[in-house]
Amino acid sequence: MEADVIDQPQITTHPRMTRKDERFKQALQNPLLTIRKLNDESLYNFTRCFWPEVTQDEFIPNWHIQIFCDEAKKLANRVGNRLKKLYDLIINVPPGTTKTKVWSVMFPVWCWTKWYWMQFITGSYSQALALEAAECSRDIMRSEKFKLIYPELDIKQDKDTKSNFKVVKRFWEYPGQAPRQIAGGNRFSTSVGGTATGMHGHINILDDPLNPEQAASDTELRTANRWVDQTMSTRKTDKKISVMVLIMQRLHEDDPSGHLLKKPGKRFRHICLPGQIVDYYDQLNPEEFAQYYEDGLLDINRMSWDVLEEMEADLGQYGFSGQVGQNPVPPSGGMFKVDHIQIIQSMPAPVNIVKTIRFWDKAGTSEKELKAGSSSPRTAGVKICKLQNGKFIVVDVKKGRWSSDERERIIRETAEVDGTTVEIGVEQEPGSGGKESAQGTIINLAGFNVYRECPTGDKVARADRFSVQVNEGNVMLLQGDWNQDFIKEYRFFPFGTFKDQVDAGSSAFNRLTGKKEVRIVR
Repeated sequence: MEADVIDQPQITTHPRMTRKDERFKQALQNPLLTIRKLNDESLYNFTRCFWPEVTQDEFIPNWHIQIFCDEAKKLANRVGNRLKKLYDLIINVPPGTTKTKVWSVMFPVWCWTKWYWMQFITGSYSQALALEAAECSRDIMRSEKFKLIYPELDIKQDKDTKSNFKVVKRFWEYPGQAPRQIAGGNRFSTSVGGTATGMHGHINILDDPLNPEQAASDTELRTANRWVDQTMSTRKTDKKISVMVLIMQRLHEDDPSGHLLKKPGKRFRHICLPGQIVDYYDQLNPEEFAQYYEDGLLDINRMSWDVLEEMEADLGQYGFSGQVGQNPVPPSGGMFKVDHIQIIQSMPAPVNIVKTIRFWDKAGTSEKELKAGSSSPRTAGVKICKLQNGKFIVVDVKKGRWSSDERERIIRETAEVDGTTVEIGVEQEPGSGGKESAQGTIINLAGFNVYRECPTGDKVARADRFSVQVNEGNVMLLQGDWNQDFIKEYRFFPFGTFKDQVDAGSSAFNRLTGKKEVRIVR
């Protein structure tokens, strides 16, 4: 695209020349202006135009890139015209789909060509990743092509770092006169846990705030969600206008996407594009995008069925389901195939019941944690019966967020309802505090068959034996209002937000099938 070598034939204007003819004439006379107008109308055109400035890889078009660009344009137009925000945007999409180049590289620069004053904060799970995207944006603005098409825009010389650079706009008031320079917007790049003090954005872009390794850590997960809630939510120039864009692959039930979507009263536009919809149609959102999938695939060139097969072999079932399917459990139902659980309407005759255990997975919840609501730990007591035919029935679940005193009262009241024939298990956490807590519960249950258990191994290992019986269809649930939440937790285990019902149920099952001696406390 060498504008200075294009022949420019002389065209005279005819009285009957149409508007289309006039545009064609202008295009021939000033091709750079034509390119600018096309870019002005379309982020997609802008991306294709400046793609060679940031990578030597061939641009591979696909419909989802156009979707990215259309959604970005809608948001930017409202911000650029100072209109009230309609929603924040959450996009879930597999890795390797050009999301970073569109959203973190091209989009801010495109916005400056239309609204030079616009401010951005961009963040990712690592500082290196955030800075790399910022550097690519700078490379575009420094390129000869950009200077030819947008000669009025530049990076401020004394404010030019990867982590924080500022845009300036030049105005030529008179031909031949030195341009007047006006300070414009800026881009500040940070990472999860990093500071953004003093920085505010008209548009804040969170591009992969969590990686797969971090998603396996409860601590890293909480850190990412807290950063989104407490840091990025406050870094807006005007809360009525400024918008946030979160774009990531799904990694956990409570990753930043899941965490935000569960918040009541928040307005989000949620776009979810699984890599294939043969197994992950339920994750597709909005459903109308199904018409663009070819052979069930999001992108037949980037992610063919052969490529997806290799990805599943590399990522494993859990990783593939989250990162490609945008469903952070495998399609088979995770470790527990909960579709194999039968819900029954009534209990069998007592003569068919061999033994019954209720096991308590305790959580002492502080007043501060109680105020935190859904993110605070829960106590759960799961009651299971073993039958003569070798099958099992989960009879009842008691769960809630209670202070220590209230928890002990509920455990005692539940024992009185269950009766003395039901054995009671209590988990003893490591350390002196855990021992004292377990001892306190045992004293509280004087007169009942009660034992304490010190868990060994991780939660997945302890749940393994129970999952085998669930997956073979040997576990039933007695119908109750607790069924739905119980099944949901088992479906998402071990990547779900809560694990208390799984821990309690697995511990009860292991006791029912083991040979441990019952300790009777009177």
